[in-house]
Amino acid sequence: MSDSAVPAPTSSSARVPEVRFRERLYVPWWGWPLPLAAAALLSAEIHMGFPGVRSWLPYVLMVPLAVLLLWRMGSTKVEVSDGELKVGQAHVPITLLGDIEVFDAKSKRKAMGPHLDPRAFVTHRGWVGPMVRVALEDPADPTPYWQFSVRSPEELVAALEAAKG
Repeated sequence: MSDSAVPAPTSSSARVPEVRFRERLYVPWWGWPLPLAAAALLSAEIHMGFPGVRSWLPYVLMVPLAVLLLWRMGSTKVEVSDGELKVGQAHVPITLLGDIEVFDAKSKRKAMGPHLDPRAFVTHRGWVGPMVRVALEDPADPTPYWQFSVRSPEELVAALEAAKG
């Protein structure tokens, strides 16, 4: 069999998505000690000096559960790729996005409080200062806007504007 009989790989079969912006809203190092200490303290209260299973089972369950919870809270991603804005598991086409507002750490209090529409899609992480509000222009969707935490709002706005074309 000659080399010409082997089909060459095509570029269409190995399509790589174009990522314009990606950010993970991880929990910073200073957010870990208190929940882990609370899990250890709760385990110690359950243990209370009793022998047997009660001496080790609370530690085996509670501390890894706290680690899993912290890791899960920090696994949210904000991404602009393939013509979509993705926040966590939710996604919306960029063609349906409208005005974009950026809130700093101080002004987001009003945006999350008295000025928040209850129909809005919100992904808030308290350890992330800035927040972005993106209006939706989809008449079929009752959600007026998406409001979510992001560490680099200027980069996100630039990526959204570039993706809109």
